[in-house]
Amino acid sequence: MKALLALNPLIWKYRGRLFLGMVFVVFTNMFAVWAPSMIGEGVNALNEANTHFLVPMAEGQSPTLDQLELPRTLAFLADTLGWAWQGLDAPTSRETVLDFVLWVGALQAVFYLLAFLVKGGFSFLTRQTIIVMSRLVEYDLKRDIYGHYQVLDSSFYKRHDTGDLMNRISEDVSHVRMYLGPAIMYSMNLVVLVALVVTVMLSIDPVLTLFALLPLPFMSLGIYFISANIHRKSDARQKAQSRVSSFVQQHIAGIRVLKSFNRERDAAERFDDETAAYKVRVLDLVKVEAMFMPLIVLLVGLSTILTIYVGGQRVVGGHLELGHIFQFVFYVNLLTWPFASIGWVTSLIQKASASQARINAFLDVLPDIASPDSAQGVGDIQGRISFQGVGLTYPDSGIRALEDISFELEPGQTLAVIGRTGSGKSTLAQMVARLYDPTDGDVQLDGTSLRDFPLKNLRASIGYVPQDVFLFSDSIRGNIAFGVNDATMAEIEQAAKDADVHENIAAFPEGYETLLGERGVNLSGGQKQRISIARAILKRPRILIFDDCLSAVDTETEANILGNLKRIMEGRTSLIVSHRV
Repeated sequence: MKALLALNPLIWKYRGRLFLGMVFVVFTNMFAVWAPSMIGEGVNALNEANTHFLVPMAEGQSPTLDQLELPRTLAFLADTLGWAWQGLDAPTSRETVLDFVLWVGALQAVFYLLAFLVKGGFSFLTRQTIIVMSRLVEYDLKRDIYGHYQVLDSSFYKRHDTGDLMNRISEDVSHVRMYLGPAIMYSMNLVVLVALVVTVMLSIDPVLTLFALLPLPFMSLGIYFISANIHRKSDARQKAQSRVSSFVQQHIAGIRVLKSFNRERDAAERFDDETAAYKVRVLDLVKVEAMFMPLIVLLVGLSTILTIYVGGQRVVGGHLELGHIFQFVFYVNLLTWPFASIGWVTSLIQKASASQARINAFLDVLPDIASPDSAQGVGDIQGRISFQGVGLTYPDSGIRALEDISFELEPGQTLAVIGRTGSGKSTLAQMVARLYDPTDGDVQLDGTSLRDFPLKNLRASIGYVPQDVFLFSDSIRGNIAFGVNDATMAEIEQAAKDADVHENIAAFPEGYETLLGERGVNLSGGQKQRISIARAILKRPRILIFDDCLSAVDTETEANILGNLKRIMEGRTSLIVSHRV
């Protein structure tokens, strides 16, 4: 459970709910234990009424004075019903005793239902505190993970599959929540219920308690081994599920390439292979899980048989009253799930520990590119960019991308970067936005090394149009205004006009409110590029970076956009990447 210690600050944050949940658990189990005692005492009272009154009356005898001194249970119920058992008020006819028996049965039913009604209320409150606490921690944990996703750099995402990262924030967090909610709740419930039930059972008959509880530890042990097996097979199933998720995500994202190369059949066969492997893991897990309930039923049945057999002998020997056998049977069934839950809770903790270890390993990853602790806010950015003997080797592949690059770009100037495919043009542009740090030399902005520059200020001053355009599943208006929260509709339309895409947008039935599919799938390549340009220029940044952003537009559109960009780029430092002169 060492990995789960990382959750302690979040649990402490909601300690009030956890404490209330513990209080409600105690009250829930108090009424759960009290309810069977009503059955036991009721059966004892009815048995005593039959022995002391109904049987003698059936044999033509009158109850003696000694018999009128009723046992504890019968006297208690008589007092509850307001029936005085002294002198002339004692029952003198069979009908009177039968009326009393009916009252006893009705009273016990009311008490039993009342006990379970109150127990149900406290059980509801338990879930509203502990389970809700687990949901709140789940929300905080997902927020922390998603927030950490935002600060990690591009090299991290090159090393990890999207499907695996999705499982961290969904499957892994779900396993952790099961520990925070059900596992904690059932553990507290087990401790409190066992303490109360065993105390009551020992006060009634220690010998019968021993035999009644004898099979339950074996049930917990058996379920523990089953749960451990479930944990191993569940982990294998989860890994198979991650592979299926990654496969589906990649092939859905690349569906157009898949279709254009006529590889649907090949993809379907590979999908069958992945899902077949997943099916094998699932069936292995199901086979082990199928042993869970039969083991519980077997050992609970054994415990019930022992309770009735040994209890019957104790009653015959005069060591026990008949109603207590009924009471013990109820207690055995009451303890069934808490004892069975030991193995299940152990499995939940194992799964949560493994998932939290994966989450911790992820949260412990520090971004290679981050604002330094000493970074202070900066004033107005002028836009002077300086490369001083810059070289870069990709950390993942070891490929040398840039070698000894030096230039000065004054505020308001424009730099064109032209070269072959793979020559490092896009890498150079990304280094201005500090998506990569140089392995040699230094990149400076306004005379300050980018390593000492606050990332928030740096990237807020840059309008970047990447080579690989990405649009969100949002409206066109939302995509253009992505970098400016308070953009007006007039500003959005002007940016679209400058990117020569306004007329295309206006032609859509919903105009700027047209919802885009994933990655803008319902737009052409040229339209996506132009919307991306509009998104960059709407920011009115000090630095503009265009990374081969006109490769998918025709010559006339390109001329219009470049004409507009000359006006927009005036006074702004600009860097244009292209493989065309």
